[in-house]
Amino acid sequence: MSIMHKEFTSILKKIRMDKPLVHHITNYVTANDCANVVLSLGGAPVMADDPIEVEEMVSIASSLVLNIGTINHNKIEAFIKAGKKANQLGIPVILDPVGVGATSLRSEAIKEILAEVKISVLRGNMSEIKNIYGVKSLTRGVDSSDDTMAGGREIAESLAKTLKCIIAITGKIDIVSDGRKTYYINHGHERLTKITGTGCMTTSLIGLCCGAKESYLYGAILGVVIMAASGEKAYNQLEDIGTYRVKLMDYISRFSIEEIGGGEKIHEAN
Repeated sequence: MSIMHKEFTSILKKIRMDKPLVHHITNYVTANDCANVVLSLGGAPVMADDPIEVEEMVSIASSLVLNIGTINHNKIEAFIKAGKKANQLGIPVILDPVGVGATSLRSEAIKEILAEVKISVLRGNMSEIKNIYGVKSLTRGVDSSDDTMAGGREIAESLAKTLKCIIAITGKIDIVSDGRKTYYINHGHERLTKITGTGCMTTSLIGLCCGAKESYLYGAILGVVIMAASGEKAYNQLEDIGTYRVKLMDYISRFSIEEIGGGEKIHEAN
C-alpha cells in the first residue's frame, strides 16, 4: 500500500470514528448540498453564520469552511471573527473564494480575510486562484471563464509559498500543492460542471478531511478525489442531470479507497 493510500485510509477511518463537526459559513445556494456531503461521508455539519455566535460555534468544531458565494457585510464580519478564533484554537480553516474578481466587494473581502486569518487550504477554480495570485482572469459569477489549467502548477506552488497554505485548483485536471509537493488528479467528469455547487461541496469535503486532524495536504487531495472519483462513477450517458445529481451523492456516501484503484489517476509532479 502506498503512502497516499495509507494517509487516505487513516483519514477516512478517523472521519467515520470521530464524526468531525464542520462549521460552515457558506452560501445559501449550496448550503443544503454542502451539509449533505459532510453527513454522507460520516461527518457532522453546522451552518452558523451570525457574527454573534460564530466564535462560540467554531470552538466546538473540528474545522471551519468559509465560502463567499452569497457574500454580505455581516458574513464578512462572521468570516473574520470565526477565522481568528479557529486560528487561536488550531482548527483548520478552508477558504472558497467564490467569484472573486467578479466584483470589488468579493475581491476586497478576500484580501481582508487573507490579511486577518491564517488559511489552511484555499480551494478555487483557475479564474479565482489566478485573481488571488494577481493575474487578471474574467470570472462570471461562480463560473470560471478560464477552462484551461495552463500555468496551474507554477501558480499553485508560488501562491502556496506566499500564503503558507495548501492550494487546490479544481478543473479539467485538479492541482493540489503545498509549495513543495504538487499533485495532479485526473479523476472527474465534465458533467460535474452541469450541477451547481460541486465546487462548494468539494470545499466542504476538504474541510471534513482536514478536520480529521491528519495531513492537511492529503486531506485536501482526498477531498478533491472523493468528488472527482464519485462524479466519474455516477456518470451514465443514458441518464439525465437530475439522476446524475442523486447518484453523485450516493457514490460520495459509499466512497472507499477501492474507488481509486492503485491511484493511477493521481500523480506527483516531477
